[in-house]
Amino acid sequence: MNFDLPDDLAAYLDELDDFIEQVIKPMEERDDNIRFFDHRREDARTDWERGGLPNDEWYALLREAKLAADDAGHFRYALPSEFGGKDGTNLGMAVIREHLARKGLGLHNDLQNEHSIVGNNVGLLLMMHYGTDEQKAEWMEPLARLETGFAFGITELDHGSDATHMDTRAVRDGDDWIINGNKTWNTGIDTAPYDLIFARTSGEDGDGTGITAFLVPTDSPGFEIEEFLWTFNMPTDHATISLTDVRVPNSAIFGGEGKGLQVVQHFFNENRIRQAASSLGAAEFCIDQSIEYAKERKPFGKPLSQNQAIQFPLVELQTQCEMLRALIQKTAWQMDTYGVWSVSDKVSMCNYWSNRLCCEAADRAMQVHGGLGYSRHKPFEHIYRHHRRYRITEGTEEIQMRRVAGYMFGYMGQRAPKGVKE
Repeated sequence: MNFDLPDDLAAYLDELDDFIEQVIKPMEERDDNIRFFDHRREDARTDWERGGLPNDEWYALLREAKLAADDAGHFRYALPSEFGGKDGTNLGMAVIREHLARKGLGLHNDLQNEHSIVGNNVGLLLMMHYGTDEQKAEWMEPLARLETGFAFGITELDHGSDATHMDTRAVRDGDDWIINGNKTWNTGIDTAPYDLIFARTSGEDGDGTGITAFLVPTDSPGFEIEEFLWTFNMPTDHATISLTDVRVPNSAIFGGEGKGLQVVQHFFNENRIRQAASSLGAAEFCIDQSIEYAKERKPFGKPLSQNQAIQFPLVELQTQCEMLRALIQKTAWQMDTYGVWSVSDKVSMCNYWSNRLCCEAADRAMQVHGGLGYSRHKPFEHIYRHHRRYRITEGTEEIQMRRVAGYMFGYMGQRAPKGVKE
């Protein structure tokens, strides 16, 4: 078995590094844009006068960087060439996202709102797989050029991890559908002109079928943003919304009537392996910075790096990183080779462990750096606060471990939602 990166992928990492140095770094350093990524980040990013929403100047800078990356051929890497991409693979995306996150925070890659010069582009991915021909013609290029977008409305106030029990209902009315219900933690809804709303259209609670996804304009009568939820890591673009007799045409259905849960699960599998790689890269950044600081810092007349109390915790973290990278890359390769559904248990393993590891690495970096690590002059507290969310939002650790246990003990067929392929 050959565990070396393919030559073309290794060369592409060099190409990305050069693009960052030549294009992105000057953009980051212009007009004090670095303020969005340093210890002042929350005040720079957050518009407190608008309830803690992201600052328009920050959004404008992120958009400028993404468009520059798109013009250079990087942003759509994961898409097929017919949509302007590079026919990127899950393995390629995992390697790239680890590589970019290991560089630390910056305009090249800032995951607070999934910003990266190599776009995760989950909306594009879903549109490519599940959109009708008419929807693709309308959406693909505007999505790629950041001219439109949609939020993702599945979690509800009374139903968190269980997507098969939801209060949101849609009923047919002639050629239209009328939707009533609520969604919460609706990320990106502050700017999204559409919300991908999941509603039960048939069947019973607990059924895997009978849930339909609708592309709902956020300016529809009856669509209301109730509040934005402040979080451990600000600014916030996460809202609770309500739907009261919201009317949409039948053409708003996305992925087929009653087949919305497949869209959700596809999104989770693709996103979880990429998030796992990002958390791994962020953990490695924390370890790398701690090693360098321990070499330089000399309390009591000798470097911190000579103390086993410093060495051993970092050794354990580094060992976990090495093992996790092997599992992530193997799992991503298997997704490419055997299909996105082929290793769902391994995807869950990668995701919950990498997110936990990142938080542990950030915490250790704070400890190694002492008071400086706890301050906002170093990025570790921000990395901890940001990546702590993924131990919940990507499917809680407990849900992911339950999924793995289902495969281990053979009860996934019994516990899986009825009608959903595992």
